[in-house]
Parts: sequence; structure tokens; C-alpha cells
Amino acid sequence: MIDSAVRRRRRALFVFFLIPGLSMSSWVTRTPDVRDRLGASTGEMGLILFGLSVGSMLGILSSGPLVSRFGPRSVIGAGTTLIVLSMLLIGTGTAASSAPAVTAGLLLLGAGIGGGEVALNVEGAEVERLTRRTVLPALHGFFSLGTVIGACAGIVCTAVAVPVPWHLAAVALTSAALFAHAHRAIPTGNGGTRGTAEHTGDGAKRPRPAVWKDRRLLLIGGIVLTMALAEGAANDWLPLLMVDGHDMDPALGSAVYAGFAAAMATGRFGGGYFIDRFGRALVVRASALSAALGLAAVVFVDTPVLAGAAVLLWGLGASLGFPLALSAAGDSGPHSAARVGLVATIGYVAFLVGPPGLGFLGDHYGLRTAMTVVLVLVVAAVFLAPAAGPRRPAPTRPLPQQPPAPPSEEPRRHPYR
Repeated sequence: MIDSAVRRRRRALFVFFLIPGLSMSSWVTRTPDVRDRLGASTGEMGLILFGLSVGSMLGILSSGPLVSRFGPRSVIGAGTTLIVLSMLLIGTGTAASSAPAVTAGLLLLGAGIGGGEVALNVEGAEVERLTRRTVLPALHGFFSLGTVIGACAGIVCTAVAVPVPWHLAAVALTSAALFAHAHRAIPTGNGGTRGTAEHTGDGAKRPRPAVWKDRRLLLIGGIVLTMALAEGAANDWLPLLMVDGHDMDPALGSAVYAGFAAAMATGRFGGGYFIDRFGRALVVRASALSAALGLAAVVFVDTPVLAGAAVLLWGLGASLGFPLALSAAGDSGPHSAARVGLVATIGYVAFLVGPPGLGFLGDHYGLRTAMTVVLVLVVAAVFLAPAAGPRRPAPTRPLPQQPPAPPSEEPRRHPYR
């Protein structure tokens, strides 16, 4: 049985994963409109998106120490507040045709999402421990659900020409209301950071180990790096990739992004069954193969309909890599907060170098060609997948089966029956 407080805690985490997905996709679906309003080239948009990357890295680098010092609840609250403020600033910058203001808003958005990342995943890992159930993929599924909701709303707003500032202000108001409802269910204290320091027999604290020396943990970080780039490339560039690379109109490009987000949500909500049945390593390998096939079709197929359909494979494949790697990091040894923080930091390198790097390549060779870099790295995740396993539940039937008793003998009874 799950305690009612743990159920409320889990539901609150669902909400806190939903908010950044809603905000991120609301921004992404309006990037063509923002680009046009700012009059920015592809390369200049890459520099604007660099604000999101820098904010993400600042947030993720500070999140681990802040979680250890203040506890997950405070860090989650601060990160969500930054997300709400970012929507208002991006909208204001778009209205004023100010690229610096939009960049600053993206920096706040990245800091809010990155800053809450470790805290949310540490809380999720703690709920997994308390419930003895696979929880993290479903939590990340609510991030994807938020992206679906935000993308659908963005499509409608784009189609009926709702001004970007009004759209993002509505997103900010909605996020603030969700935040106020869910925050009280997250417990205070550092419960999710157990194991960050151990005590010796005489009461002194042992020094915190250098988790970055753990070879398996670094391989898990490699999985996060590649799969986060596959997810982040779509979040940053997919509408523009469809518009500029496959000659779709902006509303249809946003619809393709909504399909990507829906595939991500499907993979994360449905992934628990496959994880429990086949283990993390095999699921990560299958996910990487699916993402690679989808990316290859988007890059090399000239038919827009087929390219749009292939985005579903891309999204389905990218859905589980990030949460599974973080889950593997969290239970790969003691000091789970430090381990999740290290792996998440490695993953956020993809968000740091991805947007400006792909923007630079896209400016010179086209966005479709630039995505071959993502494709090559995703293929590498196929070979890194064993580092994420194993995680299999205990067999449901005892193995091996005992031979049946001879007919002449009375079967032994269980001592408690």
C-alpha cells in the first residue's frame, strides 16, 4: 500500500514535470513568429537560443549543491518561479522586437528548467524507492504531456494569429496556478538527498566521493548526452526544420512538433511495462535505434509527408533515454543526488553546445544536413546502452521448479499454511 502523503507527493511531481513541458513547447511552437518579428537569420536564432543553453547549464550546475543545502522543495519552487517569469519576459521581448530581451527570457527559462532538474529527479528517485515502482519515465511523460498540450495550444494560436505576448502571458498565468496548487505536497527537508555524506564510527563525516571517477557513471552520462541532444534538437529546431527544410507552412511545422511531443509522451507513459519486462539496457538500445531511423528519414527523405511521419519514430526513440539514464545513475551507487547531478550535467552539455552548433551548421549547410551530427551521436547510444542496465524485477515464479513429489508420498505442506 502507498501512503497517502506519498501519493500526493507523486501527483505534485507530475504537475511540476508538466509545467516546464508546457512552457517549453509554447515557446518552440512560436519560434517562427518570434524569428519573423525579430528579423533574425538562422545563425542569429542559434545565438538567441544560446541563452536557453547558458541558463540551463547555470541551473543544472547550481542545482545539485542547492538541493543538498536547501532541499528539493525550495529548489523546485525557485525553478518554477523562473519559468513563469521567463514566459513574461520572452513575450515582452517579442512585442518590443528586442532580441536581447528574448535571449534573457530564454536564459531564465533554461535556468528554471535546469535548476529544477536535479531536484525533480532526486524526488522522483526517492518516490521510486518508497513505492518500489518504476516512476521516473511516467514523471518525464508528464513533461512530454505538457509539451503536447502546449504545442496544440501553440498551433491554434499560430493559426488564428494570437499575438505571442498574449499567448505566453496565458501560459505564465496557468503555470503559476499549477505551482500554487502543487507546491505544498512536496515535503520539506533533504529527504531525497540521503547518502550525500556518510558517518564514520566516531561521528565524523567521510569525505564525499568523486563520483566522476566511476566509469559506468560516465558511460551513463554518454547515453544522456546523445539522447538529450536528440530530444533537444527537436525542441529547439523541429518547427523551423520542417518549415525551412521541407517547405511546410508554420502551422503544419508546429503540428509536426506536436506529433513529436505526442510520441515522446506515449513512449514515456507506456515505457514502464517494457522496462520491467526487458530491463533498461535493452529498452535504451531499442530507443536509440528508433530515434536513429526517424532522424535518418527526416534528413535523407525528400517527401514532406514521410519526413513528418518519421518524426514520430524520432520522438518515440528519444522518449526514454534521458529518464532511464537518470534512473540508472540514481541507483548505480551511494550518493544518489551527486550521481544524478553529474549525469544531468553531462546531458545538459548537449543543450549548451546543441542550439548554437546546429544553428551554425544550419546557416552554412542547411538544417537537414546539420541533423546528421545528431544522427551519428544517437547511433553511438546503441553501443553505450549496456551501461544503463540491468534492472529486472524478481521472477514472478520460483526458478527452477522443484520436481513433483512421488504419488506414494504426501506432499509437504508449507509451514505457514
